[in-house]
Amino acid sequence: MPREIDFFGVLLPGVLPVFLLSALLQLVLDAVLSHAGAYRGSWHPALVRLCMFVCIFSALLVSLYQ
Repeated sequence: MPREIDFFGVLLPGVLPVFLLSALLQLVLDAVLSHAGAYRGSWHPALVRLCMFVCIFSALLVSLYQ
């Protein structure tokens, strides 16, 4: 994986596509869990959403760099 991606002369971090993919996956998973009512029992739903995003992002990065 490249360290930087040249996008019309602007250097972007190489993990940006992984970040965007994990954000998309988190949005889909969040919609499914919200529809199922999984957040009713959680103390802080925003914290659960943040933790899900961090787990998805780190899992994608670990699987990419292995």
